Amino acid sequence: MARSSRSRMSNEINAGSMADIAFLLLIFFLVTTQIVEDKGIRVALPPWSEEEPDITKLKTRNVFSVLVNAQNQLLVRGEIASIDQLRERAKEFIANPTKREDLSESPKKAIISLKNDRGTNYKTYLSVYNELKAAYNELWNEESLRMYGKPYSDELPLSMRKAVREKFPLVLSEAEPTAFGEE
Repeated sequence: MARSSRSRMSNEINAGSMADIAFLLLIFFLVTTQIVEDKGIRVALPPWSEEEPDITKLKTRNVFSVLVNAQNQLLVRGEIASIDQLRERAKEFIANPTKREDLSESPKKAIISLKNDRGTNYKTYLSVYNELKAAYNELWNEESLRMYGKPYSDELPLSMRKAVREKFPLVLSEAEPTAFGEE
């Protein structure tokens, strides 16, 4: 008895090239997908050092301390303050235009100290940080206008920007956050 041609045909689908197709699709999606970069605060951290830090006694008049507690309240140099006042107070402290005895001796000696609680809202932390950074940005812009007649921006030559930043160096120290509700 002869076999029919139907029985010789198999009901299988040739899947040999399926792995190749899946691999090509994977490569296609990896190449065409755009990876979104996280945005955050750009801060240059100091290089790691095995040496013990040089602990020097700072004059309290040169330290602008900002404490943010777990209830998102600010304490600036021992006084309760709001975020709206922070930029102007920081600018006045750094520049000390009236040569007051309770403000920094000079912009080069001014230190901004920021300490927050672990329970501090991240939005509040960013607002405080932005205000402190904005104080420096405004001081740099004012000094650039005074020195060169041009605003402080990326279009200003690097040497001029460095000269402005030497007069008002950004010194922002962040202390280790305290435990929830400790301060």
